[in-house]
Amino acid sequence: MAPLKFCANISWLFTELPDFHLRISAAAAAGFQAVEAAWLYESDLEQLRRAREAAGVELVLINTPPGDIKGGDLGLGAVPGREAEFRQGLDLALKYARALECKRIHLMAGRVPMGSQRKAVAKEMEAVFVQNLKYAADILSKEGIMGLIEPINTRITDPRYFLDSPHQAAEILEKVGKPNIKLQMDVFHWQIMDGNLTQNIQKYLPLIGHVQVAQVPGRNEPDSAGELDYRYLFNTLERLQYQGYIGCEYKPLGSTQEGLGWIRDYCTHSE
Repeated sequence: MAPLKFCANISWLFTELPDFHLRISAAAAAGFQAVEAAWLYESDLEQLRRAREAAGVELVLINTPPGDIKGGDLGLGAVPGREAEFRQGLDLALKYARALECKRIHLMAGRVPMGSQRKAVAKEMEAVFVQNLKYAADILSKEGIMGLIEPINTRITDPRYFLDSPHQAAEILEKVGKPNIKLQMDVFHWQIMDGNLTQNIQKYLPLIGHVQVAQVPGRNEPDSAGELDYRYLFNTLERLQYQGYIGCEYKPLGSTQEGLGWIRDYCTHSE
């Protein structure tokens, strides 16, 4: 079995450093061969490009712009009436992806609008999301880029996020019907919303284009105290021959470097 590949999410790791280009260098120095990030759009693109090339790392994943965070946005993909803004955000994400040679973009669904009940708007939001994903799929296919949708738990992290379970995501992907739109599995969110991780991983692996990890419930290092047995989960992904990267999207309990022992431990046992 081929060993798993890990990438550093520099929106969460190496935050001891103020700028993303410095975090890219720090990740490479720590032994990562790849990085991912949520939103890089306030950083200078040329500076990021130079840092990535100098570090010799791959940029695995970025998110589409969130919209107006102060106004309550967290993505626009499923938000009715915001289709034009979603397309503008996709154009910006593509600009960064091209320059940074990034081959995956998380197409953020967004939140149920304030004042609306989830059940009342669910069908409309799904229809908007499906149409936006079809549009994105056609654009991304020309660039050789994979689009991803990620369920985010509504019990702890974001009660208003539209896409909140792998089952909902799988139904949407079936309606989209595009081979370059895949499922982003964040184990943290899946465990909180549904549990049953072994069966869900086995069931949805053909749809999965990216994986992210953190311990539950604290969202810290995988080997920190919590309810998940990451050695078992990593063995499961190996057994199922998962070939993609696993993003380290967690909050370090101390410094990032001090918390990386779990990766060294995994690599030692997988040799």
